[in-house]
Amino acid sequence: MLGSEIEILLKKNNMEYVTSDVDVDITKISKIEEFTNSKNVEWIINSAAYTDVDRMEEEVEKAFLVNSQGVKNLAKVSERNKIKLLHFSTDYVFDGNKSMPYKEEDMPNLQNVYGKSKLEGEKFIREILKRYFIIRTAWLYGKNGRNFVHTILRLIREKNKIKVVNDQYGSPTYTFDLAKVVIKIVNGNYKDYGVYNFTNEGITTWHEFAREIYNISKEIGLVKKEVEFVSVKTERYPTPAKRPQYSVLSGQKIKALVGLEIRNWKDGLKEFLNSIFTIENG
Repeated sequence: MLGSEIEILLKKNNMEYVTSDVDVDITKISKIEEFTNSKNVEWIINSAAYTDVDRMEEEVEKAFLVNSQGVKNLAKVSERNKIKLLHFSTDYVFDGNKSMPYKEEDMPNLQNVYGKSKLEGEKFIREILKRYFIIRTAWLYGKNGRNFVHTILRLIREKNKIKVVNDQYGSPTYTFDLAKVVIKIVNGNYKDYGVYNFTNEGITTWHEFAREIYNISKEIGLVKKEVEFVSVKTERYPTPAKRPQYSVLSGQKIKALVGLEIRNWKDGLKEFLNSIFTIENG
């Protein structure tokens, strides 16, 4: 979902790059070395991760293999070859008990396997590397891969009434906007390495996010039927992995770094839904 968006902007900015998929298994350091040794690599942008939050409560070993050991391997290869690493992490390193946006220096408090595996990956980077950017993000959606926007659009077509939780707060984040920040960092040759947060601006709930998806879709003609949205409490929908109730991340630090205004989540969502309408209507 994110990697494909970054590649579009790499092409658009005429940047020299090479991509990989499952052919480079980051859990095997030899595969990473084999891939990078024959190339003059300045940056590794790692968008590989195991993100099935509920399933990994049972597949703990796999979660840590990809999100922790795989990241450790990338950090080792990067350090050995003087490569800068840009890596993505998550709001799930926090417990969600705050009532104001989390800053990068706030103390993590882990509630599920996903958060634990991602934080351990972060720690390996910080221990091994000096030149790195870790970007924590949340509520990510985009053209490719499974995400909340695609799920709601599917449910709108299938149902007349949709129940969505209304007591979890966050900032929906368009992959295109995150990809723009990535390109800005890579092109900018910034030296202020470390951990940064990035989400679109504004705060909402999953329920209001779903309603906005519907309202915009109806406005632009992507959806024509009437659908009722019912707000429910998290306790009505228990999941194997505990979710943070408050996932809002402060973006002040990254805005200061790249000098880029971050748009409101509704503006990003409208652009995304318009792009879907254009594709579906030729």
